[in-house]
Amino acid sequence: MSMFRTTPKGSVTDAMARTAAAVTAAEAKSSKPEKDEDPFREGDAIVYAAHGVGRVDRIGIDEIAGTKLEMIQISFPGNQMTLRIPLSKARKSGLRKIVSREIVDKAMAIIKGKPHVSRGMWARRAVAYQEKINSGDLVQIAEVLRDLRRNVDSLDGSFSERKLFEAAQERFVAEVAVLEGKEPAIVLETLTAVMKAA
Repeated sequence: MSMFRTTPKGSVTDAMARTAAAVTAAEAKSSKPEKDEDPFREGDAIVYAAHGVGRVDRIGIDEIAGTKLEMIQISFPGNQMTLRIPLSKARKSGLRKIVSREIVDKAMAIIKGKPHVSRGMWARRAVAYQEKINSGDLVQIAEVLRDLRRNVDSLDGSFSERKLFEAAQERFVAEVAVLEGKEPAIVLETLTAVMKAA
């Protein structure tokens, strides 16, 4: 007599198989890439968190180590650098479009605000300021400008404070100049006047 029993049709095993198939189908559906509502296009001015304002030179398929990937190529005229990254990872790696007027207005309001004075160690504050600049977030960059502006032109300001302030200022001016279609020097004049009046 056989020790094995066959499972009748329509039993738990069939139900489990149907459930597993449904879960697999759901996972496959959810793993499909989300549609980008505002995709990058060749010629777009963009901001890359670690390097500032650049321009999309090319979007196309490249073969890398035997694998075909859709790549985005960006040039940064300011530091004569070219960067290529997979398009699917572009946003996660810190690439974004130029900010809106609304964000610039919010950032300008922050710059006009009262500086946040911290009595902590300068080395730690310097690291925090650098992280804000490297975030590529215009609002965080505005916070650096607000907090460092008072020491930059005074005897209290150190060399490292000035360098951080200038790095933040350069990032801020470059992006606003692209948004407004103005020369960076004109944007810098406006920004300087706002900071002096604050």
